[in-house]
Amino acid sequence: MRSAKLDQRLSKIRMILSDVDGVLTDGGIYFDNQGIEIKRFHVRDGLGIKLWKKAGFEFGLVTARSSHIVKVRAAELGIDLIRQGFSDKLQIVQSIAEEHGLALDQICFIGDDLTDLGTFGHVGLAASVADAIAEVRAASHIVTKLPGGAGAVRELIEMLLKSQALWDGLVQSYTKQ
Repeated sequence: MRSAKLDQRLSKIRMILSDVDGVLTDGGIYFDNQGIEIKRFHVRDGLGIKLWKKAGFEFGLVTARSSHIVKVRAAELGIDLIRQGFSDKLQIVQSIAEEHGLALDQICFIGDDLTDLGTFGHVGLAASVADAIAEVRAASHIVTKLPGGAGAVRELIEMLLKSQALWDGLVQSYTKQ
């Protein structure tokens, strides 16, 4: 059972910012014989992101690495907010909040490793995937049951949408098709 304080945090969230490697992927970095980077993304995370956006909220990617495939996946999902190659994620998160006219307590950041930790004490909801490092899990308000790359972002999005009484309406939009 969730606490009233956590429910209050969930109700304020208007934007989710996510790390990529280890959150939207399993954390592996794969290269083919030509040196082209390959990442595995979970399709349920993708639909979750689309549902979050359909509900009128923003979703963005903030990652310390730079990768062409991240741009490709973001374009496929309609994610315009992408910041790659930044190890100081807090500065980026603060800048994004200002650009979008949001307070930091309206932002959820989901991560898995040390480069994400700096944002956790500043955002309204700090989330980590089940297989995040211990320090990140300990600093999180929410730890997903699922590991990175296996639907953890979708799990978080469903929790947020349900807490804001938006989930059932989104599900209904699929039953009427």
